Amino acid sequence: MDQRLSIITLGVADLKKARKFYVDGLGFKPSTASQEGIIFIQMGSIALALFNHDALAEDATVPPSGGGFRGVTLAYNTRTKDEVDELMKLAVKSGGRAMRPAADANWGGYAGYFADPDGHLWEVAWNPNFGLGKNGELILPK
Repeated sequence: MDQRLSIITLGVADLKKARKFYVDGLGFKPSTASQEGIIFIQMGSIALALFNHDALAEDATVPPSGGGFRGVTLAYNTRTKDEVDELMKLAVKSGGRAMRPAADANWGGYAGYFADPDGHLWEVAWNPNFGLGKNGELILPK
């Protein structure tokens, strides 16, 4: 099996509100593959999809309920420490919530967390040990 991740789908309560946050607020560009009920956004070598929460649960044949920490965070790595602060501010300005302010991390980088309007946690990090390719793809040490 090839080692890859193709699409991360976030279940959202209100697709219009999610679009306002991700597209209008953060400036992510939706793909022309987007259609009624789903938004696709190219994110380097993977895609982010925004889909109705209850419909996504139904598609996976699981109950839509649950709360608290979901056991998953998404990470957006930056090229500089300043970009971490810029994205954290933009997320809050766009309707997200700062969960942990950006600060120096014990692993040598700089990171903070925000939650999108549906509570999905995003880590924004500058990691001097990881590279970023020209298209923003993460390059791990071998």
